Amino acid sequence: MPEGDTVWQTARRLHTALAGHVLTRSDLRVPKYATADLTGRTVLDVTPRGKHLLTRIEGGLTLHSHLRMDGSWRVYAPGERWSGGPGHQIRVILGTADRTAVGYRLPVLDLLRTTEEDRAVGHLGPDLLGPDWDPDNALANLLRDPARPLGEALLDQRNLAGIGNIYKSELCFLLRATPWLPVGDLPAEPAARLPALARKLLEANRDRPARSTTGRRDQNLYVYGRAPRPCLRCRTSIRAANQGDGSRERPTYWCPTCQPGPSPHP
Repeated sequence: MPEGDTVWQTARRLHTALAGHVLTRSDLRVPKYATADLTGRTVLDVTPRGKHLLTRIEGGLTLHSHLRMDGSWRVYAPGERWSGGPGHQIRVILGTADRTAVGYRLPVLDLLRTTEEDRAVGHLGPDLLGPDWDPDNALANLLRDPARPLGEALLDQRNLAGIGNIYKSELCFLLRATPWLPVGDLPAEPAARLPALARKLLEANRDRPARSTTGRRDQNLYVYGRAPRPCLRCRTSIRAANQGDGSRERPTYWCPTCQPGPSPHP
């Protein structure tokens, strides 16, 4: 699933291509909005909110989309071949005289009044890359359920918005805590710096084509996707296991030496 930095980059591409331009083509390929026509309206802006995208359109309308696991937005110049997937995977087309934005495999697509955006994103916690970022509120949200595993709490977008599975594993490594540690058992010092560290990672990567949490040229990530290769810090073999709340399991990576504490493997 795309993380907050990736969604931020997508929003910037869409905003650059569409904002301030009149739509000359509008095609929403979902049954609920099959008759909706946005042509003739100006795109006002495209704003990310956590992992959600809000495309605001003249007339008080917002097109809300979420990429989840497989969705993507592509922007094409006139005459450029569309390459995001077969035609039956296209869910929306927004075209101007100069650019065409195409949404592929979007599992969430809603057209709503801009004044009612909270219906789509009002449940989200502080956005790590947004103007509403509030580190104290984010930490309070995380600690509200002290028995919850740290990894699950970080992924809950109601606590703070923008962290996905990669940043979950990387943050836990940097905090020297396993993703299965009850969040209330996180020592005071790493707990206090968690919000700022999370924001620092996403801010550092929102302008990068390749995500990096290590600052190294030879290896971009500390633990995610690296099992059973050696830890960059201590050379212990990185381990992997699924973590989830029973509804969805996610691959999770950690170093058993650098991150002591509870885990599925002894």
